[in-house]
Amino acid sequence: MNSSVFFGWSTIAYFLAMILYIGHLAFKNKPVGSAATAVTMGGFAFQTMALLLRWKEFAEIGNMGILRGVPLTNLYESLIFFVWCLILSYLVIEFKYRTKSFGAFITPIAGLVLAFIDISGMSKNIQPLVPALQSNWLLAHVMMSFIAYAMFAVSFSTGLMYLITATDDRKDPAYIFWTVMVSVFVIVLAAMGFDYLTFKLSIKGQEDLIKSYLFRASFRSSSFGVSAMSFAVAAAFTFAVWRFAGGLKKIINSFDISAEILDEITYKSIAMGFPIFTLGGLIFGAIWADQAWGKYWTWDPKETWSLITWFFYAFYLHSRLMRGWKGKKVAMVAVIGFVAVIFTYLGVNLLLSGLHSYGSE
Repeated sequence: MNSSVFFGWSTIAYFLAMILYIGHLAFKNKPVGSAATAVTMGGFAFQTMALLLRWKEFAEIGNMGILRGVPLTNLYESLIFFVWCLILSYLVIEFKYRTKSFGAFITPIAGLVLAFIDISGMSKNIQPLVPALQSNWLLAHVMMSFIAYAMFAVSFSTGLMYLITATDDRKDPAYIFWTVMVSVFVIVLAAMGFDYLTFKLSIKGQEDLIKSYLFRASFRSSSFGVSAMSFAVAAAFTFAVWRFAGGLKKIINSFDISAEILDEITYKSIAMGFPIFTLGGLIFGAIWADQAWGKYWTWDPKETWSLITWFFYAFYLHSRLMRGWKGKKVAMVAVIGFVAVIFTYLGVNLLLSGLHSYGSE
């Protein structure tokens, strides 16, 4: 049995867990919550086994040893590892704080990533490393970057939950901000699903997806009517979320999750992720770049956006520790910071060219 089988089982488990966690949040049913945790742990076990098997397969094919044989050399592998780090972080939080409601906000991120993997047509084959990647720095740089990304994803989820619980007035900028963010994520996931259902057999690869198919079943449709209808539905959905989102606050508050705990988790996640990202993502990345390309910094799009992401989270910590900011202001920074993370990895890899473009192959 190879790694792909275990990856398939873990994907199914995570999607099922996402449904169960949302059901638990909506109906406050303890057996559903327990089932969600059990399914998540099962999916995590399957994915752990899959990662270890793929690591072994990659090391044997490349014949480069364990350290250089880490399966993090393409978009598929790194996204899978991100999901693994995210689920691990969530399980730690669930058992530490003894609450399952976070799962309804964290597992959809994993679901979105897995959906993107499935519809993009990206290669899942094990391929030999390009020369620039044949370095022991691969393990430290890439793994630490994605551990930090997972921490930032947690802060995004808890920051969003904080905004939901801390805002009442529909005219409050923080209320408008979080309702728009929730709407955008749901709309993007739905649009990707339509792409998958419409063009599944046509997509040849991720470059083909981005240039020819992404959102072509909805917002970028060749039919003006379909495109106009998609924007109208998106606007109506966003308005509905803005108008009726108070019910979501009542549901979250019913689980006795205080805003203080959400603020604490957001801060601790960023406080742990920021130094890991600084050391592994920027410093180790610069050392590796010097060995591979002869320069520590080239203003490559990936490097530039990594620095922009770093500034977002540096601003968060500076504002909180030095200026005494707490609450809605820094929660919004945490949410925006993760949007920068998404573009740093997916946007740069798929839309821009540069020295890091091999990461999307």
